[in-house]
Amino acid sequence: MVDGTDSHGTPSANPWTPPVEAAASGPAPSPYRPAANTPPPSWTPPSQPGLVPLRPMTLGAILGASFRTLRRNPRPLLGLALSTQFLVGIITAAVMGAAFFWMFSRLENVSAENLEEVTAGGIFALLLSNLVPLLLGTALVALLQGIVVLEVARATIGEKLTLRQLWGRARGRLWALIGWTLLLIVAAGVAIAVLGGLIALFVVLLGVVGVAIGVGIGILGAIGLVVLGVWLGTKLSLVPSALMVERLPLRAAVFRSWQLTDRHFWRTFGIQALVAVILSVAAQVVSTPVSFLMPMLSFIVDPNGTNQELGLAVVMGVYALFLALLIVMTSITTVVQSATNGLIYLDLRMRKEGLELDLSRHVEERDAGLSDLQDPFLPRTSPSRS
Repeated sequence: MVDGTDSHGTPSANPWTPPVEAAASGPAPSPYRPAANTPPPSWTPPSQPGLVPLRPMTLGAILGASFRTLRRNPRPLLGLALSTQFLVGIITAAVMGAAFFWMFSRLENVSAENLEEVTAGGIFALLLSNLVPLLLGTALVALLQGIVVLEVARATIGEKLTLRQLWGRARGRLWALIGWTLLLIVAAGVAIAVLGGLIALFVVLLGVVGVAIGVGIGILGAIGLVVLGVWLGTKLSLVPSALMVERLPLRAAVFRSWQLTDRHFWRTFGIQALVAVILSVAAQVVSTPVSFLMPMLSFIVDPNGTNQELGLAVVMGVYALFLALLIVMTSITTVVQSATNGLIYLDLRMRKEGLELDLSRHVEERDAGLSDLQDPFLPRTSPSRS
């Protein structure tokens, strides 16, 4: 039996075999976990074909991209901003100068009995002349905001467009953007006029008591208008982005901005306020030394007052430099703030709608050489996306 045979020499049915070492074979591999020599899966960062990674953005990503937008494509953005601010300054100076010249020329030739009427008419003409540069400046700033928002959107997917290309994409939406900006100015003016009229009514009807009541109403009303303005301004701050990027009608863009900022009000307000504070501090750091030294230059250049022409020329030159710095800082501020709003708009769409998936798919198809691609920023319900 030891060698596998019975007592008669016949082989047994179940010969003995030596046991297999357990360590040699090991346990059977589990289908639910990787083998021992398989490396652990590594984290793959989201793709970043352009300005920001295609994922919901952090505060640092939004702040960095807001300032990086201007550096990434400075020619169309900074060039348009500087030319816009310069044009507004030239037109403002021309209109105000013409209004002052007309008023003083009339005052020189007016008789004593008509002096009050002519003076009142001149002041009214000056006030009206302020409306021309205000409306023009508002329209030009609105155009600049629309161009910056489009640049931010296209830069997200790695496109770097020229000013002509950006202008072509903005065609057909600029008047809606200008109308929206003017509507905000009219609404703010109406609110201030209503508050002022209410104060004047109390003063006229109640006399001294009305003055006290009017002061109280003015303080409380001003605080209320500021709070209301901040709230509505934040809730509606994404209207230009919806108008330009999604090409929505004005009413739909207002609803879109309201919907996107829902449950994200404080985050939106905080980012916008932080960027505004940063830009304000930077502007003060640049402009304060110049504005502080400018009144002293005349004395420094000509302490004895013997050469007034030289002192006046130096002061005018420094004042021109100060205006140039002001134009540059205003241009940079407008671009960065507009870029911030555009990035917040894209971030909220990523958080609420998964926009980054559409953008990633668009980038992959574009890099694969596919043509006739649809705009990935248009809403999913748009006929252009079907």
